[in-house]
Amino acid sequence: MDQVFYVLSQPFTWGLVVGLFMMVMTWRLMHKDVSMLRSDNKRLLEESRELQSHLSTQLKINASGNAQLEKQLEELKEQNETLRMNLNTAQQKPGRAERRQLEVLETAASTMREQAPGFAPAWEKALRDAEAGQKEAEGGFKKLIRKVMPSRKTSPVISMDESAIQDIEKNLENDPNNA
Repeated sequence: MDQVFYVLSQPFTWGLVVGLFMMVMTWRLMHKDVSMLRSDNKRLLEESRELQSHLSTQLKINASGNAQLEKQLEELKEQNETLRMNLNTAQQKPGRAERRQLEVLETAASTMREQAPGFAPAWEKALRDAEAGQKEAEGGFKKLIRKVMPSRKTSPVISMDESAIQDIEKNLENDPNNA
């Protein structure tokens, strides 16, 4: 027992005991920190998988939505092009320009009947006004109103087929009083 007291009384022994104690305490703290880091790592990996799954789902939803929007956009572009072509075709039909000019002249003549003095300058002014009015009436709300309720100033247009017009032209050419 004497030897035990002798060994314990030595400074080396006390240093060794204190060092071992500190090493055990450090090892316990480190073990606690490692286990906490492992649990945090597991939790973060699970959250990362969950977020990746959510992000993947969100990207799929956005991709399908974008594809649907692009498809609708293409359909609308095709409809727009078709409508534009139909409008151009409708405006190019035979007789449309002549009918428009006839309406302009009829409107100008109606205006001239109201403003008879100084016929030539007034006629030109009335013709320009009628053309401007016709351009305004070709688009928007005025066009709809004109189609629904025809103008009071214009007289009804008599439609004739081509053969009737050719017969009238031949009669005018053959008529000696016409020259």
